[in-house]
This record gives sequence, C-alpha cells and structure tokens, in this order.
Amino acid sequence: MGQGLWRVARNQQLQQEGYSEQGYLTREQNRRMAASNISNTNHRKQVQGGIDIYHLLKARKSKEQEGFINLEMLPPELSFTILSYLNATDLCLASCVWQDLANDELLWQGLCKSTWGHCSIYNKNPPLGFSFRKLYMQLDEGSLTFNANPDELRISTYSILVITSSRAFGGEAEKRATGNKNLQRTPFMSRIWVTKLHSNCWQWLMGWGRTSAQFVGVNYFMSKGILDDSPKEIAKFIFCTRTLNWKKLRIYLDERRDVLDDLVTLHNFRNQFLPNALREFFRHIHAPEERGEYLETLITKFSHRFCACNPDLMRELGLSPDAVYVLCYSLILLSIDLTSPHVKNKMSKREFIRNTRRAAQNISEDFVGHLYDNIYLIGHVAA
Repeated sequence: MGQGLWRVARNQQLQQEGYSEQGYLTREQNRRMAASNISNTNHRKQVQGGIDIYHLLKARKSKEQEGFINLEMLPPELSFTILSYLNATDLCLASCVWQDLANDELLWQGLCKSTWGHCSIYNKNPPLGFSFRKLYMQLDEGSLTFNANPDELRISTYSILVITSSRAFGGEAEKRATGNKNLQRTPFMSRIWVTKLHSNCWQWLMGWGRTSAQFVGVNYFMSKGILDDSPKEIAKFIFCTRTLNWKKLRIYLDERRDVLDDLVTLHNFRNQFLPNALREFFRHIHAPEERGEYLETLITKFSHRFCACNPDLMRELGLSPDAVYVLCYSLILLSIDLTSPHVKNKMSKREFIRNTRRAAQNISEDFVGHLYDNIYLIGHVAA
C-alpha cells in the first residue's frame, strides 16, 4: 500500500514538472544520441590520412561484409599489431591472404628473437638475399634435429636412400614393396642429383657412430652461419633458447664441458636465496636423474658461481664454495625426502639442522632453518 501511494505521488510530481515517462525517455535518447555523435565526430577527426576506420567498421554491419575484416584496409601499424600475435604456422596461413603484410621482415624478426633470443647472425651484417622468414625455418629445422631421436633420424634417412634408389634406378624394389606397377623411372639427369644425395645420406648415416643428434643440430647452425664456432656463442644460444629438449641438452653439455663453463657464467645469482638460486640454475641446466659425476660437476660449478656473485654474503656467513657445495647436496636430499611419496618418515627441521651442521660446522642454526622452511613451503629445488 505504501509503495503504491509513493508511485502515485511520484507520477504526479513528474507530470507537474513536465517530465512524463514518454517525454523523459525521448529526451534521454536524444541526449545519448547527441553524445554519441560528438564522440564519433571526435574519433573521425583523430583519424587523418588513409581510410576512415569509423566508416569501415560501420559499413561492416551490413550482411554483405560479415566475417573477418580485411587487414589491408586498416592502417599498417594496426595490421602489424594484429599479426604480431600469431605464431609461425598461423602467420604462414595468413600470408596466403595478406602476402605483403604477413611476409613483412619485422614480424618474422620478432618471431625469431622471441623463440631464439641469441644468434650470432643477429649481430652481423645480413648476407645478400637474407630473410628472417628463411632464418626462422632454418632455426626450427636445426632445433628439431637437435631434439631428434637418433634412431628415428637413421630410419628416415635410410628411407630416403631406398625410395630414391628404387625410383632412379628401376623402381623394382618399390614396386614390390608398394604393389604399385605404374611407377615411372626418373630421367637420367635426375640420377646425378640422386647420386649426390646418396653420398650425403651415407655420410650422415656413417657419422652416427661418432656424432650424436645434438652435435649434428649445432653443426647445422654453424654451417648456415647462424652460430659462430665458439663455446661462448653456443652457451648464449642455449641460455636464450627454450625450444631445446632438456634431456638432449644434458647429453650435449655432458660432452661439451667448455660450453657448460660459459653457460654457468651467464647466470647471475646476486642477492638470491640459495634454494631459489639453485632452482633457477636447474631450470636452465637440468639435473640428471641419477647421482653421478655429472651432477657433482654441476653442483661444483654452481657453488663457485654463487660465491662469486655474492662475495659480501659469503664473508658475512663465513661460507666457502665447499660449504655451499655441502648445502646444495643437503637441499637436494631434503627435497627428495619431503616430496617423494615413497618416504613415509619425513625429515624434521631439527634433524635437518643437526645433520647439516654436522657436515658444515660454521653455518648458523637460523640460516639452516630458513633453508628447511624454503624447501618445505616451495618444494623441490631440481623439479
């Protein structure tokens, strides 16, 4: 009852003031349309030169122009911004529609440097006929070779030998294998090319006994002029690249200790807590799955690098590279103990402090306690 009386009184008040419901809505619509026209006019005034984006988007409301907008009708800066969000596969597909835009060197340069942060060729004068799109394809091919399984590469290379041999020199083997009796012989001139291909393939196959896929991948980069043949350049390439398989990378670094030395020096552990620095280190250089000489080498190199980056902290805590080495092993063992489902009786904080201080006596109890809390709250240092 009270609400009904309030509505009646309110309607009478609006009628007296000349604000009927219909008139009020009409005036409100006129006000919004005027504001919209002013904003649209200001927006059109801001667009100088080229096509008017406002008229372009407004015209697309018709049924004849439904679908994705034509990027060639937009300003180049806006078109490049839209295409910069695409990966290499989608950008190649976009080049089928907008060839000039999608093949722009700036787009492919951004893709190369975002995926492979460092290459020696970035700092050189580009050779004649250089293209960042071609460079992307070469970098991708070299990375796939680096990550490849040697057995799979042997099979694929041997398949090339069999197929090209059968087609160039009679095709009898492939006819029997495939049941296709309509295969034609390759012309004589192409047999010369096939012979050269066979020579390269046989050298590839014979080299597997001495060279792993990782060395073949790095050598591919060097043969194309992408990388310089120096441990420092290879280390920078590995440090700035995230497309390399960590298991294959571990095999390569285990054999190239000179590259490993330069890779360790690229890390900056200044003002970092020891477990966090160790996590960052193992994020770039993955730890082996089993304890051995390679793991000891990694921890030794990390200990020296951590002390070099934090000389003041080492003097304040009285730590040496040997003491950091002991702490790193204690953190790894504690990580396994706390995260492994097979360990039922977890190590307590008091036990960790007692065991660690027994191995390194100059370490304060509070510092070791903070190490335990970090592993307990954050997790494994080498995950």
